[in-house]
Amino acid sequence: MTGFLPLIIALLFLVIIFNFINRKFFHFSYEIALMLFATILGAIYVAASNFFLDTSLVKLMEKLQPINIESFLMDGALCFMLFAGACHLKISDFLKQARSVGVYSFVATFLGAVIYGVIFYVITYSFSLQMSFAECLMLGSIISPTDPIAATSILNKFGLPQKTGFLIEAESLLNDGVGVAVFVCFSGMVIANASPDTSVFSVLIHQLAGAMVIGAVVSFICYGMLSKEDDFKQRIYISLLCVSLSYLLCQYFKCSGAIACVVCGIMFSDWREKQSEEVQNSFSSFDICWEAIDHFLNSVLYVIMGLSVLMIMRMNAVVVICLATIFSNLIGRGGSVYLCSFFIKEIPDHFSRNGFTALMTWGGLRGGLCIALAMSTQDMVSEEHFQYIMGATYAIVFFTTVVQGLTLKRVYRMIRKD
Repeated sequence: MTGFLPLIIALLFLVIIFNFINRKFFHFSYEIALMLFATILGAIYVAASNFFLDTSLVKLMEKLQPINIESFLMDGALCFMLFAGACHLKISDFLKQARSVGVYSFVATFLGAVIYGVIFYVITYSFSLQMSFAECLMLGSIISPTDPIAATSILNKFGLPQKTGFLIEAESLLNDGVGVAVFVCFSGMVIANASPDTSVFSVLIHQLAGAMVIGAVVSFICYGMLSKEDDFKQRIYISLLCVSLSYLLCQYFKCSGAIACVVCGIMFSDWREKQSEEVQNSFSSFDICWEAIDHFLNSVLYVIMGLSVLMIMRMNAVVVICLATIFSNLIGRGGSVYLCSFFIKEIPDHFSRNGFTALMTWGGLRGGLCIALAMSTQDMVSEEHFQYIMGATYAIVFFTTVVQGLTLKRVYRMIRKD
């Protein structure tokens, strides 16, 4: 039996088993547990495949590789993940720290992508890997957005100060959309380089402007329906319709469905805050549903990426790519955070500039969005460069989720002592 259902069953089984083992024995944050256990399973498979090359186990595991499920992730997971993140952004809370959140969401995300792209290009050029500058910038935009679920679930465990915690959470929620916009810009450069008759400007106008119009129009219609409903199930159905219809229309008109879904989420958040307190309080079941959807999709992506160690281990120059991306990310994230700290009114919670930079850099965990964006580049670049992009994304998600996630509490305590 082949197809969509066995794949979902296998992934659900792994998510459930990994979470059970973690709660029973380890008590890691779920992102760390899923990524770590899936990577261990993938590594065991790599070793076992050397002895059982023609077994059904090999064939089953190969069906879980990203290339085989890219359509499912891009046509299903990404749009709902982006909406879930954007719709939980509280506009009123954002306005309280609008300058700080805006600087780190917009400026730091863009600067981080550029700094990463430049450093990564220099390293790959030195090792004759021949990735273009546009491809390196595109890769920078893929790994720049931080993950709100991973960041908050880990940071909240050790009592992070309120202002700093909100800044990290709000930045992570908002920079999903910013990261996608930057990705559209740099991927437009890649597409334009591949098609001489296409200009970067025309790609951006079509992708960004078209997506924003579609997202706004569909949201306006759907939220008109939403305002007349008081049944939470109907509200969930309408929101699902809004997201999926926006994404489908963007596919038809060749716009960025990701941007349209972010627009839907932000418009929903704005609409919701304008309602009476009674209406706002009635959305608890709605929030639980969307949190569950977001949690499930992120869980699936973490497991998929962990199992992808098979493809990563067989990639050319795997060590160079992994080390280069970790080094470039630390410099890019740290440099962008440090530069942006000069443009906010004050550093929150009495952190020193260096301490705040270290916390924001080490707390900048990456998650499902990076994985989904990386998978979307398959048709933009050559097969070899697609493997480089997947390898770099795997390295940064694994390093930030597992290594940084497990040591974040210790880093925070060291910063607080200073």
